[in-house]
Amino acid sequence: MKHRVLMVGAWALVALLGAVASAGTAAQTLRWASQGDPQTMDPHSQNESMTNNMNGQIYERLTRRDKQLQLAPSLATEWTQIAPLLWRVKLRPGVKFHDGTPFGADDVVFSVNRAKEQSSQIAVYANAVGMPRKLDELTVEFQLASFNPIFLQHLDTLWIMSKSWCEKHKVTRPLDFKNREESYAGMHANGTGPYRLVTRQPGIKTVLQRNPAWWDRHEGNVQEMIYTPISNDATRLAALVSGEIDFVLDPAPRDVSRLRATPGLKVIEGVENRIVFIGMDQQREQLQYAKVPDGRNPFKDLRVRRALYQAVDVEAIRSKLMNGLSAPTGGITASTLGAYNDPALETRLPLDLAAARRLMHEAGYPEGFEVTLDCPNNRYVNDESICLALASMWAQIKVKVRVNAMPRVSYFPKIEKYDTSMYMLGWGGAITDAETLLTAVLRNPGEQGVGSYNYGRSRNDRFDSLAAQSSREPDAGKREALIKAALAEYREQIQLIPLHRQVIPWAARAGVNVVHRADNWLELSWVSMAGAR
Repeated sequence: MKHRVLMVGAWALVALLGAVASAGTAAQTLRWASQGDPQTMDPHSQNESMTNNMNGQIYERLTRRDKQLQLAPSLATEWTQIAPLLWRVKLRPGVKFHDGTPFGADDVVFSVNRAKEQSSQIAVYANAVGMPRKLDELTVEFQLASFNPIFLQHLDTLWIMSKSWCEKHKVTRPLDFKNREESYAGMHANGTGPYRLVTRQPGIKTVLQRNPAWWDRHEGNVQEMIYTPISNDATRLAALVSGEIDFVLDPAPRDVSRLRATPGLKVIEGVENRIVFIGMDQQREQLQYAKVPDGRNPFKDLRVRRALYQAVDVEAIRSKLMNGLSAPTGGITASTLGAYNDPALETRLPLDLAAARRLMHEAGYPEGFEVTLDCPNNRYVNDESICLALASMWAQIKVKVRVNAMPRVSYFPKIEKYDTSMYMLGWGGAITDAETLLTAVLRNPGEQGVGSYNYGRSRNDRFDSLAAQSSREPDAGKREALIKAALAEYREQIQLIPLHRQVIPWAARAGVNVVHRADNWLELSWVSMAGAR
């Protein structure tokens, strides 16, 4: 009965999409889908991949990524390190925002400072590039407080907005998404990028159209993009097979073999630069969402954290849930490159239920405890299913886990307010260096965005000191040693439970040609479609 209801819903949405398709007249319209929706059109408010991907068709950065994820010029044409703590950036002349106003140094200075605001989720990166100042209309300098070994990588995370547009619409600071704030920038956009926003209906549809005044050349031929979030795997698959959509960013792993065998479809896949892990509240003396016999916070005890780790059958998750489309790891960086491909930093603790039970007994929890695991159900591949599988595994050491799964639009504001006892998180993107994870996700919570994504608020002073030193060390060899020592310390204390790196399959109609990047980013200006609708 459940299967029939799901399929009725699937084909009802297919019919709706078909009606939309028949009403459209634009040539080369790309209709695509994913399980979730962008959270906001304010590019500094939320640092989440789908949100960044959609905003990244509209807004641009001073630099950009090529097809191999190497940095390339964008709104900046060149950059020079004048001194260890000073960078000079030359801006591209003749660029205009979608509303026709010219782009210049004032917009860069404004945007970097806007991104430093407390309500910004990229403040940790904006602070890392130092203080921007305008030299002339097309030149900006960045004065750093301390040496930054990945200055350009940090610069590449900062979206450029129009100063005059933000002032006109009273959006000079990012909207506070976690507290449900709304602003003009949340539903409207004005960038310099290859596409402009036409329609934004959260949870329903987002429509972009090609920007005819873009400063660069489109490699592809997509004139219009219609994005529809489709949360149900079967519905997304049915829509693709029927031809009502052209591309799916996240087909379910169990469907990939069927998609490969379906005439007129193709699958493109690759490992994503992303680590998926479980975090735990290690700050509160008593857990909020738990029943613990002695009233303490068991996650403060290394023995409990290790027991939970050693009760995870990550190979079962890989083979049964992910259909082989994951790379289990004991590492805690988005890419193996972040740990300098050191096998010692990638090796997992072995699955060992007997050892896990002994650890629980030694920690004073022979009968376990109860706890709630918060989990998204439309962000990572098989996220809710993985959380349910973990609950079953942890039941074997008498830890009773209630899975609280919810859409990303509710999930991220919840954990951003530290309203969680245990949670799932993924971290990755275009940057393979360990710095953006060490400082933003793992370090002790502090000022200027340090530890801003450490939702478990774990503290490890030795690790924190090593990571902080690596963030400003100019000598590459010394920096590598500091990063490895920091990662080894964090792994030893098991302050998160690593699971795997995702393998991301994309699925498309045969005539749709896309470029698959390791940051799971669909670049519309590179997409070409055979024929026309």
